[in-house]
Amino acid sequence: MKPEILVLGSVWLPEVRERVQAAFDCHFMAAIPPADDAALAAVAPRVRAVLTTGTIGVTPALIDALPALEIVSVHGVGVDAVPLDYLAARGIPVTNTPDVLTDDVADFAVTLLLAAVRRLPLLDRYVRDGRWPAKAPLTQARALRGKVAGIVGFGRIGQAVAQRLQSFGIEIRYYQRSEGPAPQRRAASLLALAHESDMLVLCMPGGAATKGMIGREVIDALGPDGTLVNIARGSVVDEAALVAALQEGRVGAAGLDVFEREPAVPAALLALDNVVLTPHVGSFTVEARQAMGRLCVDNLVAHFAGAPLPSPVR
Repeated sequence: MKPEILVLGSVWLPEVRERVQAAFDCHFMAAIPPADDAALAAVAPRVRAVLTTGTIGVTPALIDALPALEIVSVHGVGVDAVPLDYLAARGIPVTNTPDVLTDDVADFAVTLLLAAVRRLPLLDRYVRDGRWPAKAPLTQARALRGKVAGIVGFGRIGQAVAQRLQSFGIEIRYYQRSEGPAPQRRAASLLALAHESDMLVLCMPGGAATKGMIGREVIDALGPDGTLVNIARGSVVDEAALVAALQEGRVGAAGLDVFEREPAVPAALLALDNVVLTPHVGSFTVEARQAMGRLCVDNLVAHFAGAPLPSPVR
């Protein structure tokens, strides 16, 4: 008999659904139901794995409702919605999908930065609204060459962003708590990085350790000509502080792919011309999603075959 697994979320491409259904007896649920939900209760004793997304994750209540649970496979890099310590205490491994989305997320971070610095959405609206023939006043953009980009979180994605930005003649600095590669580029503190940078690109993981890490002090240090780009998690930024800084001109612009209470976006952000907003789509390419789905299934197949996991979370 095929192992029974619980599949959460609705991001699954047809080929991924076909592959996971070929290998497992799947119970698809769009979101996490309450622990006493009748549909879950009927299958819970037999569920041996959970396939979920980085946004949905799993809760301790759901874990407790699955007495036969052996593994959690996460579609995404971020695991801040997964209680790793809680699962580790039960000896349940967690896997995610690093590397296969690095290039696409890094490309998107640079796209957001360029769009925010060069005011692309504002220029698009200027043309569409017929303001060009009328020679309406137009806000000038900023150049990229010779500027400093500070990257917060210098892991796989942060380093890939740095590599791309250097081709624009941008100097790279970074900050993370542990010393990373190119230590000569590491700022002494997050606040120091903000002071040294014309742009901040947020690539750090979410979770309790980074919640509200980018607050008013850091935003003010970036300054009225600075640009903030967030492809990490909405939780890492004090969203109210950022909105106020954008409204008051204490920071110049922002490119935001993630938000504090997704999919809700503050109305104040929607009203601003100096902000580029996208719906958490850094890895939303056909190629990345195919690779992520395959890796998720590969991790599950390896587990039940007793083979080493391709990408365990350590």
